[in-house]
Amino acid sequence: MSEEDRLPESAKTDNEPVQNADDKPADVVLDPFDPERLRLSQDFAATVGVKKALITVPVRKPANEWWIRVHPDESYRVETAVVELKEDREVYLIDPTLWPELSTEATFGPRALFTAVNRQGVLFLWPIRLPGPDGKTNEWNRSSLEATTLATKTWVRVMSNMSLGAYEVFEATADIPEPIWPEQSFGELLKIAFKDKFIRKPDHPVLQKLRGEA
Repeated sequence: MSEEDRLPESAKTDNEPVQNADDKPADVVLDPFDPERLRLSQDFAATVGVKKALITVPVRKPANEWWIRVHPDESYRVETAVVELKEDREVYLIDPTLWPELSTEATFGPRALFTAVNRQGVLFLWPIRLPGPDGKTNEWNRSSLEATTLATKTWVRVMSNMSLGAYEVFEATADIPEPIWPEQSFGELLKIAFKDKFIRKPDHPVLQKLRGEA
């Protein structure tokens, strides 16, 4: 028996190093800038538990190129009164205590506010002028109100037609998924939309400007 045969197994040496099958070769180094390692997965939001915070709700008409839906629940709309500054493209919600005082103000008037969303998921409040005390309205407002009724059931595109003097409404023929509506109540949406555009007192800067006091 040779001298090596008499040695314990742990003391024997081979020409080839012993390597555990699970060990990675020492010369394999991950590239920290490999695009595949850095690429977001399709379900990234679900993986990390991301939830988009609703911090802005514009008050506006839908753009001509938008496909939109209107919330079918009547609790997500209201008939109220606003001051609309068309040059500034701003709409101010008015506290009911000021309605009698502003009744003769040209920028003051009744509006229906509808909760709507476009295909890109942009939530907005759609203000539509309501008939005045005499009950009269025009084709722009009438066609807008008809569009909101249709938009509670299907995706529509509302486009202004100056020659017609009204809005044209087109229905989508494709099978578009139903919109995802917000968890917030309509009251919360109003608070977000008018957080800095709610007029409660007669000395508000906007009213002072309208009276020529500022």
